[in-house]
Amino acid sequence: MCGLNLGLIVIMIGLVVETEIGESMRFELDSGKTKCIAEDIKANAMTVGKYSIVNPSEGQPFPDSHKLVVRVSSPKGNNYHLGDQVDSGTFAFTAAESGDYTTCFWANKHKPPVNMTIEFDWKSGVAAKDWSKVAKKGQVETMEIELKKLYDTVSAIHEEMFYLRERDEEMQELNKETNSKMATLSFFSLLLCLYVAGLQIWHLKSFFESKKLL
Repeated sequence: MCGLNLGLIVIMIGLVVETEIGESMRFELDSGKTKCIAEDIKANAMTVGKYSIVNPSEGQPFPDSHKLVVRVSSPKGNNYHLGDQVDSGTFAFTAAESGDYTTCFWANKHKPPVNMTIEFDWKSGVAAKDWSKVAKKGQVETMEIELKKLYDTVSAIHEEMFYLRERDEEMQELNKETNSKMATLSFFSLLLCLYVAGLQIWHLKSFFESKKLL
């Protein structure tokens, strides 16, 4: 049992590392195209994001062709951020509900077509906190900052365990409902087969009787 709990803790730490650190990426986007990125965020979790187009001519103003429309939406379709004709931007909010939050990038149509490189950094949970500001504000030592990070990480693991437990209960309930429906369907299928078999026997008996074979 102890080994099972230890394994569960290791899995939970892995999940938190994967979901709480967030994503930092660079990708290509052609003019007239769209790219959407989803992040699974729990309710009441803080999330921050930063995006920017890489300037093809460093030190020079951005060309008119390098503009984006950026939209961040919740699982229910509510807008949390909208950047219109921008080359960079940031967003930050606290998730009101659990689920997949989506960031979509639309590149303007342009002739001739152009290719843009976009840098995108998206963090949630513990990683979304600006620990440098915490240190400056409270004049705390490095060890205290690490302890605060550790505490928040443990709290995130705790919340993740309850979240997974709720999801597991929902899946078990769904399995029970599915099994119940399958049992009912199997029962009616059996009755139908017996009914069809009875009709076939009655038909054959009537046929043989009409032919005076019985």
